[in-house]
Amino acid sequence: MDHLWSPWRYRYVTEGVKPTGCVFCEMASASHDAQSLIVHRASHNFVVLNRYPYTSGHIMVVPYQHVSTLEQASPEALTELILLGRCAETNLRRAYSCGGLNLGFNIGECAGAGIAQHLHFHALPRWPGDANFMTAIGETRVLPEDLSESYRKLSALSWTI
Repeated sequence: MDHLWSPWRYRYVTEGVKPTGCVFCEMASASHDAQSLIVHRASHNFVVLNRYPYTSGHIMVVPYQHVSTLEQASPEALTELILLGRCAETNLRRAYSCGGLNLGFNIGECAGAGIAQHLHFHALPRWPGDANFMTAIGETRVLPEDLSESYRKLSALSWTI
């Protein structure tokens, strides 16, 4: 039997702490950005590392406004969100020298939104061969970078829009 060591998942499976409200609203109201993995706060949105990423550097742009669709979001939040998405593209290329990016929304649970009640925009770097046999056959992702290192890299960059 083969064993894979993924110590970052241990906290996830043992803590068992489920948020009582919206996880994004709780992050936004927290005062410790590093603990919440918030790399940038803007006027209408914040940029946060995905705690359970598909790839190293997987971030999300999240409006402070608790809405589940684009049509419910304020024009100011939407404008800033897409401009921060552009910053995410620039910053992910700069920090990770990636060959491509996945950028987008999953709106609604059946569309793949893990947190369907709060709109969020995903941005994640991609490289040739990063979707290898481990994901396809072993249903396992191999992440070469710890979240604290991703946080250090991305929080140090300029998010000025």
